[in-house]
Amino acid sequence: MWTMAWTVVRDALLALAAAPVIYYFLAIIAARKFFRREPADSSQPLDFVPSVSILKPICGLDRESYENFSSFCVQDYPEFEILFCVSDKRDRALPVIQKLIADFSERSIRLLVGAEEVGVSDKVNKLCRMVREARHDIVVISDSDVRVEPSFLRAVANSFSDPGVGGVTCLYRGLTDGSFAADLEALGNSADFAPGVLVARLFGGLNFMLGAVMVSTKKHLAEIGGFESLADFFCDDYELGNRIASHGYQVELSRFPVDIVYPHETLGGAFRHQLRWNLSIRYSRPWGHFGLIFSNWVPWAVLVGVLGSWRAAFAYVVIALLFRTAMALSIGARDMRDPLVLGKLWLLPVRDVCASVVWVASFFAKRIHWRDRVFRVRDKKLVPV
Repeated sequence: MWTMAWTVVRDALLALAAAPVIYYFLAIIAARKFFRREPADSSQPLDFVPSVSILKPICGLDRESYENFSSFCVQDYPEFEILFCVSDKRDRALPVIQKLIADFSERSIRLLVGAEEVGVSDKVNKLCRMVREARHDIVVISDSDVRVEPSFLRAVANSFSDPGVGGVTCLYRGLTDGSFAADLEALGNSADFAPGVLVARLFGGLNFMLGAVMVSTKKHLAEIGGFESLADFFCDDYELGNRIASHGYQVELSRFPVDIVYPHETLGGAFRHQLRWNLSIRYSRPWGHFGLIFSNWVPWAVLVGVLGSWRAAFAYVVIALLFRTAMALSIGARDMRDPLVLGKLWLLPVRDVCASVVWVASFFAKRIHWRDRVFRVRDKKLVPV
């Protein structure tokens, strides 16, 4: 009796080991449907270029900050403004922003200092002030380490010619200084994170945004209570997209990825950053966090070795890595146009092993380290420690 029951359980677990391979195949299909589809938006007018306000909450300097900021100043777009907001005049980014204002004097660039403490999140506090002071209805929120191409604004603003669209967000690639830890983390953007977003979109669209770039309008923000209603939340990007979607609007995913410029990282720093990312999923989408196990072949290879044989495990690893590599090349190298994927393809198995370790650790982590501050999360909200 027990032997039969154990055999059933073992066979069921071994069957589940096929899940990552199936996931890789589905991700390739999802990417082909997304990147090969007819342009948006062929029904939308190509001359739809409403005025836009770009909002940049700033806290300190990132690697190549000037180049990141200036990429927003050279947009092929008729009318836009850029608002920067720092906490105080001691911020190290201040001289860089002042130089930017001088170098691009023809652009409408404003620097705001200080923001009312609406909630725990310093970033969202700044966004509350910037939205109030923005001159235009469409607001583009972008992190300080983001770099964009000149066609970026046209790509994201055009979606709002459809009144059913309430938000737009972007996938992202990683630009590194070549350090091992930074390459290891950045590789996951195109070869791991982007496929997950595309699979989610394939099975029901998006009800969240990605923090690198979030685009909406003052009208839609007012309907959900503004950023003021998000000032204590850990995952403000998820909450923003989720609330817009819950009001019946569509959250659109742009086909044009942006770049995130990574600092020189240590393995410890990369681990903490990835742990925080896993925790953000765990607290915002618990089932999605649990489901990450079905997108990584590593724990299943161990399971096949334990329940089957190491010969079977070796065969499983070969098959899984073939599909895993095909997904990375198809989505990361071709669709996302990320040169890091081709240059660091050999890092994929290392990345997957590290991702498994971080995922397990995220079930036990109790604290979040963010910008030299420590928090706990209670009811999806940040509580300072």
